[in-house]
Amino acid sequence: MESLTSGTLAGTGSFRCEECGYVVTLAAADTLPTCPGCGSASFARASLFSAVGASRFARGTTPDRSPEERAAWLAQAREQVTEPGQYLVFERDKRTESIALEREWTRVGRSLAADVRFDDPTVSRRHALIVKQADGVRVLDDRSLNGVFVNGERVEWRALDDGDEIVVGRYRLTFLDVPAAAAEAADATLEAAG
Repeated sequence: MESLTSGTLAGTGSFRCEECGYVVTLAAADTLPTCPGCGSASFARASLFSAVGASRFARGTTPDRSPEERAAWLAQAREQVTEPGQYLVFERDKRTESIALEREWTRVGRSLAADVRFDDPTVSRRHALIVKQADGVRVLDDRSLNGVFVNGERVEWRALDDGDEIVVGRYRLTFLDVPAAAAEAADATLEAAG
């Protein structure tokens, strides 16, 4: 794949930073800028059909954690959930957020209409759908440019299990399936601490 540098008149299309995966979209007369994400000057034409750079891009803005650190973070996230059900938990601005999956469809993306919104150019306006049905919960790629990854593997759709990690652009979300007994135990722990 041809590598381009900032200042180059590259033509219409999307270009991915070879260092951090940031995607810029240009019109015909635009020149490549330096990367707004990392300051790099090295870009390659982005392709929907190429996995080049996908593993680098899938790292996300959430810090890479060791398995032990991830387990500790996940345990803390579970303690915050006091009601049984299915949730998406993620870190934003160094805070853990949890979103209850209460409807059949939950939209994840950059659009103002998204239920879980990430205002970040690495996230497509319509990036992913979380579908909750009687037979389980699934994630679907909603024609995103950068793809949806579950546990490090790019997927078009995938049934989700408790603890699965979903990468959307630079963000890592974790699916939690909290049974009634676990929610009651977390609620009792919070009451004892308070």
